[in-house]
Amino acid sequence: MFNKILLTFISLLLCFTSFSQKITGIVTDLAGNILPFSTIQVKGKGLGVTANAEGKFSLKVPKGSYTISCQHVGYQLQEKSIIVDDADVALHFQLGQLQLTLSEVVIKKGEDPAYEIIRAAIKKRPQYKNELKKFSTEVYTKGIFKLRDFPKKFFGQKVDFEDGDTAKRKMLYLSESVARFSVDGSKSKVEVLATKVSGQTDGFGLSAPQIISFYENNINVGQNLNPRGFISPIAENALNFYRYKYEGAFFENGKQISHIKVIPKRKFEPLFSGYINIVEDEWRIHSLDLTLLKDYGMQTLDTLKLEQLYSPLSNGAWVIRNQVIYPAVKMFGFDAFGSFVNVYTNYDLSPVYAKGFFDRTVLKYTDSSNKKADSFWDENRPIALQKEEIDDYIKKDSLESLRKSPAYLDSLDRRRNRFTLSGLLIGGLNFSKQKSRSSISISPVVEALSYNTVEGIVFSPSVSYFKRLDTVAQSRRSLYVSTSLRYGFSNNHFNPKASLTYRYGKKHFNSFTVSGGSDVFQFNNTNPVNPLVNTINTLLSEVNRLKIYEARFARVDYSKEVKGGFLLSGNAEYQDRSPLENTTDFTFRNYKDLSFEPNYPIPLSYTNIPKHQAFILRAGIYWQPGINYVEFPERKVSIGSKYPVFRLGYTQAIKDVMGSDVQYSKWNFNISDNLNLKLWGAFNYQVNMGGFFNRAAIQTPDFIHLRGSDTRLTAAFSGTFQLVPVYYFSHASKFSTTIYTEHHFNGFITNKIPGLKQLKWNLVGGANALYIQPGRYYLEPFVGLENIFRLFRVDYVYGIETGGKTRNAIRFGLQRSLFGNR
Repeated sequence: MFNKILLTFISLLLCFTSFSQKITGIVTDLAGNILPFSTIQVKGKGLGVTANAEGKFSLKVPKGSYTISCQHVGYQLQEKSIIVDDADVALHFQLGQLQLTLSEVVIKKGEDPAYEIIRAAIKKRPQYKNELKKFSTEVYTKGIFKLRDFPKKFFGQKVDFEDGDTAKRKMLYLSESVARFSVDGSKSKVEVLATKVSGQTDGFGLSAPQIISFYENNINVGQNLNPRGFISPIAENALNFYRYKYEGAFFENGKQISHIKVIPKRKFEPLFSGYINIVEDEWRIHSLDLTLLKDYGMQTLDTLKLEQLYSPLSNGAWVIRNQVIYPAVKMFGFDAFGSFVNVYTNYDLSPVYAKGFFDRTVLKYTDSSNKKADSFWDENRPIALQKEEIDDYIKKDSLESLRKSPAYLDSLDRRRNRFTLSGLLIGGLNFSKQKSRSSISISPVVEALSYNTVEGIVFSPSVSYFKRLDTVAQSRRSLYVSTSLRYGFSNNHFNPKASLTYRYGKKHFNSFTVSGGSDVFQFNNTNPVNPLVNTINTLLSEVNRLKIYEARFARVDYSKEVKGGFLLSGNAEYQDRSPLENTTDFTFRNYKDLSFEPNYPIPLSYTNIPKHQAFILRAGIYWQPGINYVEFPERKVSIGSKYPVFRLGYTQAIKDVMGSDVQYSKWNFNISDNLNLKLWGAFNYQVNMGGFFNRAAIQTPDFIHLRGSDTRLTAAFSGTFQLVPVYYFSHASKFSTTIYTEHHFNGFITNKIPGLKQLKWNLVGGANALYIQPGRYYLEPFVGLENIFRLFRVDYVYGIETGGKTRNAIRFGLQRSLFGNR
């Protein structure tokens, strides 16, 4: 019996080993130059691989006779017949450039024949856009990013990659992933089956198998390259943006393919340049080789080259086989470039999906996907590794093992935890302890210093402690402790406070915070006045807009994320409030006609608050319908959705609890969204409603505060009325509503205006409005320019309110504020 089992096992082993023959080779052009990422396929078998960046490939097949084809964008397809027996086969391809023939074409009114072909492709575009409504495919992704050069120092800090290598050329990033990409109409899902990152055993590599479809009118390539997207060369309106040149045709598998040069008509429009190949009579894309440049609307990168190659399946449907993106950038002395390759195989055009398969998780890293053995990758990798890549895996894996040793972690802490004067004054200090996964941070002096007329010079240093509680890097479990000591040198008040936050939750985020102590609060507790901006205005313009009171306080906060895009939150707070008065009138410039206002929010109140106590409960619901997630084995991360965000809040102040003197109930409701209108720009809006149910006993901090700002230098453009004092529209009415709208043209219009288009300054406009019961109105339209030197924005603002009173002014600020998010 045992012998039979042994013989059976040996027979099976022999069967499997019959599949171990390799076809290996290299792909070059006729001059011997390598052709990276060429497509090699076994004709009629559904098998194939992609050559690596050195043109090398390796393909496993069983014994037999085969026809092997090799393709590269811009080169002739080549086929070779081989017989595979017991030995491996060496097979090299030398591809000639496309031999273009100027076939007979009809020329209309002197028009280049390319236009007739492009019109036919545009007409067919909607059909091919929806040709594959339902399919699944396996996608191998390899991402590489390298440095050619880098500076010795960056912002005064030595550039050290801590790899012991002083060479300028180095591999910054290397990752591989194997994923299943499933599509059903507008629904899609990516399941990452295997992933690895060089030097990160627990890392999750890039997996972006989505097909960049040029059958779409507007194309998004990556993030932050252009918020308007880019116009496809066969978009519905492409003839308004591109010129075309017919450069001939070539034949492949009996089909004539037209080779067309794509030329942007105008600079500063989001356009491609390069070549697109169209199949004659079918008018579909065969392949393309297109480039994005900074002169044509691209941001961040210097160049981005994109190659795609399509081929037909046995049933006649055309599918993408290869997609390669080559980014390159030079910035601040860093010279970087890379390649991100997608290889699509094993197409299933009639997949059967289980009920509920397409849920809100659009990208899922399966359990143990980053724990695959080397043997798995050797078997499933369709692109052979280069020596440089093999060396990088070996080197960084060794460095990772070294970096986990206690001795190395201690040395790393000693090197990173050095005290520096620049850190103390400007950047802040951070002291980490790698072994315990903890760190201590100290705020810089420049952040701790401010000035106001109540406290005089204020010094408020803060120290925080962070500890990750799990060894798994993706875990949310963490502890955060923060302390702050605030001292006013004019009023001699000392206010210490502390908080402790515990974050946790595998699939959904949860947090619990306890805080307390003594602090200085703005009457609007959301802190509309930035201390740095106020310091500048107080010392240079003799205007102090920071209106504050002092309170001993205790507070408990809790938030919990639940299914369906909901976030529930609540808190309980006690404040023992005390009034504060001005104690200094020092200013660098003393204007004869100006004097500092008292420390209460005129015109909301003309007296200061009395000493009193407040006990307040708050509850809130945050909801974004259709929210999508990226799921890791240890956590789930929200990535937003295309729908607006809804917020509902309720506040209840209870009298006599802990001596509380206030009693009221108020509510608020908010809708906000950022709409990407692509070529037309981006439109942001925010609608707020709220009011008091009862207001039996309220004090100034308890009012509904609508943000105002009447400073020339504004700390925030959106969500703020720019021409009125900070507390001008604060109220205790039963109902009020505000609307904030803002349209960022992102180059639309200004990219056609000489001077502005070269500077890449963009138009921005919008309007803010409010209504406060029983009949107070205000409207504030504005128009301006942003992206000034990539940092600044200038607006002209006009305001009109009930009774016809008008005002207007220029506002200047940072496009993305250093003082907080927009």
